[in-house]
Amino acid sequence: MAVWIQAQQLQGEALHQMQSLYGQHFPIEVRHYLAQWLEGQLWDTIDLENPQEEFKAKRLLDSLIQELQNKAEHQVGEDGFLLKIKLGHYAGQLKSTYDRCPLELVRCIKHILYTEQRLVREATNSSSPVGGMLDSMSQKYQQINQAFEELRLLTQDTENDLRKLQHNQEYFIIQYQESLRIQAQLTSLATLPPADRQLREPTLLSKRATVETWLTREANTLQKYRLDLAEKHQKSLQLMRKQQTIILDDELIQWKRRQQLAGNGGPPEGGLDILQSWCEKLAETIWQNRQQIRRAEHLRQQLPIPGPIEELLNDLNSTVTDIISALVTSTFIIEKQPPQVLKTQTKFAATVRLLVGGKLNVHMNPPQVKATIISEQQAKALLKNENTRNDSSGEILNNNCVMEYHQTTGTLSAHFRNMSLKRIKRSDRRGAESVTEEKFTILFESQFSVGGNELVFQVKTLSLPVVVIVHGSQDNNATATVLWDNAFAEPGRVPFLVPDKVLWPQLCEALNMKYKAEVQSNRGLSEENLVFLAQKAFSSSSINPDDYRNMTMTWSQFNRESLPGRNFTFWQWFDGVMELTKKHLKPHWNDGAILGFVNKQQAQDMLMSKPNGTFLLRFSDSEIGGITIAWVAENPNKAGERMVWNLMPYTTKDFSIRSLADRISDLNHLLFLYPDRPKDEVFSKYYTPLLSKPVDGYVKPQIKQVVPEVTLACVYNCFLCFCRSDSMLDADGDFDLDDTMDVARHVEELLRRPMESQWSGQQS
Repeated sequence: MAVWIQAQQLQGEALHQMQSLYGQHFPIEVRHYLAQWLEGQLWDTIDLENPQEEFKAKRLLDSLIQELQNKAEHQVGEDGFLLKIKLGHYAGQLKSTYDRCPLELVRCIKHILYTEQRLVREATNSSSPVGGMLDSMSQKYQQINQAFEELRLLTQDTENDLRKLQHNQEYFIIQYQESLRIQAQLTSLATLPPADRQLREPTLLSKRATVETWLTREANTLQKYRLDLAEKHQKSLQLMRKQQTIILDDELIQWKRRQQLAGNGGPPEGGLDILQSWCEKLAETIWQNRQQIRRAEHLRQQLPIPGPIEELLNDLNSTVTDIISALVTSTFIIEKQPPQVLKTQTKFAATVRLLVGGKLNVHMNPPQVKATIISEQQAKALLKNENTRNDSSGEILNNNCVMEYHQTTGTLSAHFRNMSLKRIKRSDRRGAESVTEEKFTILFESQFSVGGNELVFQVKTLSLPVVVIVHGSQDNNATATVLWDNAFAEPGRVPFLVPDKVLWPQLCEALNMKYKAEVQSNRGLSEENLVFLAQKAFSSSSINPDDYRNMTMTWSQFNRESLPGRNFTFWQWFDGVMELTKKHLKPHWNDGAILGFVNKQQAQDMLMSKPNGTFLLRFSDSEIGGITIAWVAENPNKAGERMVWNLMPYTTKDFSIRSLADRISDLNHLLFLYPDRPKDEVFSKYYTPLLSKPVDGYVKPQIKQVVPEVTLACVYNCFLCFCRSDSMLDADGDFDLDDTMDVARHVEELLRRPMESQWSGQQS
């Protein structure tokens, strides 16, 4: 009862508006005595445009009548007797009014509840919904539905006025024919004798004068009716334009933006069902008004009356045609985008959909959709309406598809399932631009007619930008182009302009979104991770996040110029980290076992304050898609001194042989994962179990990782000789595991010798 309790507190104009909602169609007494029941029903679950929902509406009508009858039966006393009669009368009245059209009852009650809620909200200056029934609906959705209800009432009103105008005009024509008949009779009097003429002429003249006076008055009335009707249509069209702007320029554009961000790993763009229902309601209402305007024009042609109505009707007809054309062309959309990194000779799919196809009966003559790949320049020319017919930048196989109507969902769409880009024609590139920076788009176009060929529509829509590659090695750089475009494209841009530089926090948001999506993890990039990335991107040593908030990063810094001292770009390094984590390290990243974004000096500072055997995992600075283990241990060459060791980075190739967890298990000198977690507590659930029984009579060998032991000084000295070899270390002084395997075998050989001979060998 929350809405009704507050509605009764309304005052002034708001109270008057609330009271005007009620009448014979729905008495206010029914609202009052059944307030709790009315607000507790799920009216919004019924789709008023779906005839199959009539059964649910009928059940609600029957329940409403039963509630009224129950309320009536429980009335007692003198006042109760009168109320009992009144409520019983209302039950019968509602049944007779809505029994054949129960959906109209639902429409009526929804309109009442929406309006009451709006009036209460406006009166209390509250932006939050009032009442339990509409808690799940946003204020914007309520406003859209309210506008549709207003449009429905306006369209119904103009329909009634049009019928009244038609009826009056038909009667006017009858009277006009009567005046012609009287005039003919007067003319025929000339053939009669004077006496007969004098006898009949006065009566006919009087009748003619009466009829002509009525015709003059009625002609003015008809003209007023026509002007009033035209003004109402103008009001309806204004509201339609406003509603269409909200749906197409706000809601649909936002959906397309969400679709674009979803290409970077953002949340799904959401379904189109609500948007389609709004667009279909718009299409239906616009078409009804267009038919009304055409009927009004037909009536004017039947009975021309001098005045401004002809020009008004022409303007109305032009306006309503423009509105429906904009609706149809804007609702031809790409539901499922083609891949934005498109490899030649590879199958790909896409789906286009017409959101108003069902209501306009386009499926009665299913249109065919054609897909063509065009360049950025061709896309610009297309949007300027320049002649680009037959222009394309490549050849797509299986690029024609017929739109199909799906009865169960009410959708009209074309599913391209087996397209393939056979060849691509590239344009001259600008400056340092590479092939992976060149943008194309898939143009989908079709043609169809509505209303018995009354209107013919040429519809076109462009996909999100695509980058065409011919080899998998180009995927990394092509993905960078797509990421930058999806993240920073402005609505309504000229194809396919993007800013050359962006603020660092904006790029951080895009990188975090992409990282979480690629790794499929809820653990994104922390502020510390982003500071590390900023240090790498800007060659900075600052650890203060605020120092980077106003810094900008250019496209060249992102993926054109190599990082200082490296042969790869910032993006190539970051993408390598994502690929490695996605393929091999996802569970460990989710567990928080991988710090990752830590440089060598930071790792050393962190580990030196921890006990020996403490280790951490960090992404390699020097290698794309590499991760290394850093640990703290005694320096075997200097008693009492400790140092941090770094293994040569592991890559995808290494983890395809033996997993990270197993490699950590192999290394007995690794004891605690930073800061102080026992390694088995973190990694044991990922260890590969050892086979206890032979298979087919064979014992399966085990691969184990070995790092040379450094506990014996004599062995260490021997080992140190090998480690001085340049082939053993990378540029940062890290161990190369392939080479250290040879060292390990040599150490093992030394350890097998009798201790005496080892010492004697050392002394010599």
